[in-house]
Amino acid sequence: MTLRTLPGFMELLPQEQIVMDRMKAVIRHTYELFGFAPLDTPVLETAEVLLSKSGGDTEKQIYEFKKGDTDLAMRFDLTVPLAKYVALYNNDLTFPFKRYQIGKVYRGERPQKGRFREFYQCDIDIIDRDELSIVYDAEVLAVIYTVFKTLKLPAFKIYLNNRKLLSGFLESLKIEEKTVEVLRLVDKIKKIPEEAFLGELADLGLAEELNRKLLNFIKIKGSNAEILEALEALQISNENFQTGLNELKTVISQAEMQGINPQNIQIDLSITRGLDYYTGTVYETFFDEHPEFGSVCSGGRYDNLSSVFMDKKFPGVGISIGLTRLFDQLKNSGLLEIEGPTPNRALIIVQSQEYQNLALDLVGKLRREDIPADVYLRDCKFKKKMEYANKIKVPYLIIIGEDEAQNHVFTVKNMKEGVQQTMSLDDLIKEIKA
Repeated sequence: MTLRTLPGFMELLPQEQIVMDRMKAVIRHTYELFGFAPLDTPVLETAEVLLSKSGGDTEKQIYEFKKGDTDLAMRFDLTVPLAKYVALYNNDLTFPFKRYQIGKVYRGERPQKGRFREFYQCDIDIIDRDELSIVYDAEVLAVIYTVFKTLKLPAFKIYLNNRKLLSGFLESLKIEEKTVEVLRLVDKIKKIPEEAFLGELADLGLAEELNRKLLNFIKIKGSNAEILEALEALQISNENFQTGLNELKTVISQAEMQGINPQNIQIDLSITRGLDYYTGTVYETFFDEHPEFGSVCSGGRYDNLSSVFMDKKFPGVGISIGLTRLFDQLKNSGLLEIEGPTPNRALIIVQSQEYQNLALDLVGKLRREDIPADVYLRDCKFKKKMEYANKIKVPYLIIIGEDEAQNHVFTVKNMKEGVQQTMSLDDLIKEIKA
């Protein structure tokens, strides 16, 4: 038997898993801080449900199999299961419904750098009946901002746009029948030369003059205020365009009111999120110094979450963080602080096995103080115990010997600083909690 991990699946060493789990905990805490309720949908659904919104390569990449007479599939993302959930339980839910889900999804695509077959997605969505306030689009911005600031990740910027702007612009040029194709082309403009972009527009049968106007439109740059002013100056009376412009103004002003640093948000008219699914505000998040990572958090506004399953209208807005991919890129670039393979704050060792009961009594007291701690139970030379403490990189080492037992004190060593001192239980707890 040759032991291996399947391509496209991540397995981590304990010290890496600790960092990954801490990132997940920060994301979960932030989502709940903004009032999002947890949701956990099954990994398996009927193939009919998961393929209900399939398109492009989705059907090819989905893991599908048969059990008895039932066609089953593993979830491709967390959005389709959410759509089914809302359709199924809409009479039991209170709207607006704010939910988050952190879970694994599965895609049978070719594994490559930054691409996995099994990976964590961390999603939030705000869903309402019939109408959803545009202010929620700004709240989503605040969630992204808070997550990335709390994680202390490299400098980042959230780029946003409103798809109604480009749709309205195309309508004003009388080429609205090409909206879907044009939006898909605009979505990849950063990956191809301008002339290639113009060439693909020409292949759609669009006149060169219109193509140049479109290129100039999506190339409008400047501060957010300057871009909004430039859009106003176009004096486009199209209703769709004006709605998109007003929504974008609202999101920008509301974002600043919610305490987001203006340096972290930037209007970019080339951001469209090529999926037909999105209808309004769209987001893409990039690290300033690491564009090679691609978008590390994206999403947007959609008109009707559960249209495939029912006639009722459920508009929403949401984003997703691909945590597995993000962690992998940060780790490989040396941007994560990975320490020892233990969550313990303290390790207790004894100079002689006769003091083991004192060590076990102490570890119980530390744990009741919510301090992760452990006792080294192996009976070996003191040098071996010290080697173990160094290997696991535990922050504090507590030593119990004859002097400590007689005087009811403990020798505590700060392993990072190399400082060793004797102290009481109360002082020991304060030191470790500091």
